[in-house]
Amino acid sequence: MKIGILSRNSTLYSTRRLVQAARLRGHEAFVIDTTAVSIDLGYETSSLRRRYPQIDAIIPRIGTSITEYGLAVVRQFEALGIATTASSIAIEQSRNKLQSLQLMQRYELPIPKTAVITHPGTLYKAIQSVGGLPVVMKQIYGTQGNGVMLVYDIRAALTALSTLQRGGQPVLVQEFIAEAKGQDLRVIVINGRCIAAMQRSAPPDDFRANLHQGGTAVSISLADQIQKLAQKASHVHGLHVAGVDMLQSDRGPLLLEINSSPGLQGIETVTGVNVSNEIVAYLETAVGKRSKRTSKKQ
Repeated sequence: MKIGILSRNSTLYSTRRLVQAARLRGHEAFVIDTTAVSIDLGYETSSLRRRYPQIDAIIPRIGTSITEYGLAVVRQFEALGIATTASSIAIEQSRNKLQSLQLMQRYELPIPKTAVITHPGTLYKAIQSVGGLPVVMKQIYGTQGNGVMLVYDIRAALTALSTLQRGGQPVLVQEFIAEAKGQDLRVIVINGRCIAAMQRSAPPDDFRANLHQGGTAVSISLADQIQKLAQKASHVHGLHVAGVDMLQSDRGPLLLEINSSPGLQGIETVTGVNVSNEIVAYLETAVGKRSKRTSKKQ
């Protein structure tokens, strides 16, 4: 099988591990710079097919800064019938925090109380609606703890709104779950199975538990309730590979966000689970099923 990893940086840990895992399982693997992929439309033969004539599957690792073009590239591969660990639709609805929260609300999954604002005039009402200060304010797009601020007074909230609002984009105002004590959970779900989990703790001077923000982590075993919640969250987003983030509250576990291309370094280092290998193993299954369907049609 020939596998292309969509990534702008071939030296990143996650990219290198996926290439290594694919090759160790006997596949040909190579990195495709997402921004270097040309999209041409209206021709008999796609240049994508000419450039990658034998490619069987892709693993998208789309950075936030190139989300729109990255999604277009994934759609082009999908149009050619090439398997992917994450469809363009699944990436889009998990990457957009507002869309993701709306989806989880629709399926009655537990999430923090959230208000959406686009104008400073509605900020005070939004803060009151989620329980009052302090609140967490977030950009619609953002990963690794970026674009997230904890504010304790209305003046700081107005400053945060000005900082986070880009081009008129909405900003999320969420209740602050103090009882979580700066801890959250990251669960890796592949093909409906929870294969690895870690509890992350924020550094003393921060509230964000992301490892990229200086957080620490330990491997944990999951209660059945947490496993089922992570599996359902992954499923409703249409993701076969997902990093599900949640925290514990007095109301029980609350889902924070779903990642379509979770970082692998932290979870593999902390848990010892070869997540990269599991991702490639899933692709083998996906490509096999696709081949059988194609054979039946012929």
